[in-house]
Amino acid sequence: MIAKITGGGNTANLIRYLYDTKKAKDHVDPHLVASWDGYAPDPGRTADGFDATKRRLVADLDLHVKQTQPLGRVPEKHVWHCSIRAAETDRHLSDEEWGDIARRVVAATGIAPDGDPDGCRWVAVRHAPDHVHIAATKVRGDLRTARHWNDYLTADRELAAVEKEYGLHRVVRGDHTAAKRPTRAEQEKARRAGQDLTARERLRTTVQGAVAAATSTEEFVRLLQQTDGVLVSVKHFPSGDVRGYTVAVRGDTNSKGEPIWYSGSSLSPDLSFPKIKSRLDATEMPQSARGTNPWHQATAATERVPHHLDHGDEAAGQAQLAALGEAFDALRFVAPRDVQLQLRQAAKTFDRATRSRIQADHEHARALRGAIRAVVRTPAPQDGALLAMFLDAAILAVIAAARWHEARHHDQQVAAARQTVVHLEAAYERTAGAPLAARAQKRPPQQAVQSNVELLRQIVPSHADEILEDPAFDALATALADGEKAGHDPARLLRQAADHRALEDARRPARVLTWRVERLSARHVQSDRARAAMSRSALQPVSAPARPGAPAPAAAAASAAQTMAHRVRH
Repeated sequence: MIAKITGGGNTANLIRYLYDTKKAKDHVDPHLVASWDGYAPDPGRTADGFDATKRRLVADLDLHVKQTQPLGRVPEKHVWHCSIRAAETDRHLSDEEWGDIARRVVAATGIAPDGDPDGCRWVAVRHAPDHVHIAATKVRGDLRTARHWNDYLTADRELAAVEKEYGLHRVVRGDHTAAKRPTRAEQEKARRAGQDLTARERLRTTVQGAVAAATSTEEFVRLLQQTDGVLVSVKHFPSGDVRGYTVAVRGDTNSKGEPIWYSGSSLSPDLSFPKIKSRLDATEMPQSARGTNPWHQATAATERVPHHLDHGDEAAGQAQLAALGEAFDALRFVAPRDVQLQLRQAAKTFDRATRSRIQADHEHARALRGAIRAVVRTPAPQDGALLAMFLDAAILAVIAAARWHEARHHDQQVAAARQTVVHLEAAYERTAGAPLAARAQKRPPQQAVQSNVELLRQIVPSHADEILEDPAFDALATALADGEKAGHDPARLLRQAADHRALEDARRPARVLTWRVERLSARHVQSDRARAAMSRSALQPVSAPARPGAPAPAAAAASAAQTMAHRVRH
């Protein structure tokens, strides 16, 4: 059920509209289904004359309003109007049921609290099968103005309970943490300019991309300033520190020819400068060992998101979701052109799942955030294997995000996460086909394959048949064989890859195992002697000498910034 609440200053006009059957063709048989005392005159059910009864009803509703006029305390808009509409798929409710719903709503909103003899006067008028209107005057019997603050939220909560108790369609409800929608004027302006997106939406995407790519607030500002078509104004404290920022689309002006500026918080609640700073301050670039692939690091961090959501506290979970959203924003910098549309849609949709009323502790997402920055700073992969590997992990992470939000009754976030999975799977299918086929062609000899079959039946017995029947099993067999050639134990690889929750959530477990085994196989194989030496030295901190010929940190940072500026501009 959806409630719409408005205010007005003329009771007679509202009652006239509710009982009108001439101008409003969908008003059929208007009549009262409930009122403040159960005895209000009903123009739709009277033998005394329609107009006379309507005047009596208006006078009764306005009684306390008239009484306060000599006191000078009449509210400027003394009429409270709430329309409640059922879903098209809902059954038609009886007059008694609509009356009960109306009584619950006026009680919940503070218009006429239960057991309060001085509650406001109100009536509920039904003039169509699927909705009812509540008309009330906001002056109470004790001549005080009704306290109905946050009436939309309280009405919405009560209607959620009504839907559950009456077995009606459950409306997906928000928590007021979504990004502000473009206004009708903004949409019309974009349409006239031939733009698919409004200036607000374009700027939001640009700022989100800069946040996803930057490692500091200084770099964030610099990336924005270097973005084509974007104007940036930075506000400073007297100390010189950055206080905030506003952005505008070049050429988007008001009637005076001035740029139309947007603050970060007007683009999205999490894009204010203080919130961006808290995220970037919790960004730590990974210290990669020689030969470590940044995509593998990002994939490993993404694979751990479901564990953090299931076992961490709420602040840590919210931080993981925010970092995952940044990962999707960053993918557009490195993804092939043929999957950019699906990835942009995934980032746009998942944006709603990154926010809730839970305060994020961004320190818990350092690993994922830093790994994504490292990916953006490396050359884009030539084949789709690395992107497919990451997307495979991301799909499972988003499924876990939907489960996390569902447990907390975040309805809009659940819907957003589930839709994101659809977009990610479309991108994955387009990306993973060729790399998996290439690996399947290198299928090892039958003797090695049979050994893998036995391992699968031992380690993942509940999924073994499904995996063996999947065409991707040949790619998995190749990954296990390659891992063994690199010195890994296939059984150990498979046990590490076969996370129970991941396989339960996966639509095709064979693919999940293939990518995980391949990533784990890329790790350096340590000898028993090396592992023992590392164990002995773990208690002794050692500072590693600088590698000869390695670039200085400042030079490396400058080079990375230049690369990022180029990618953001393009």
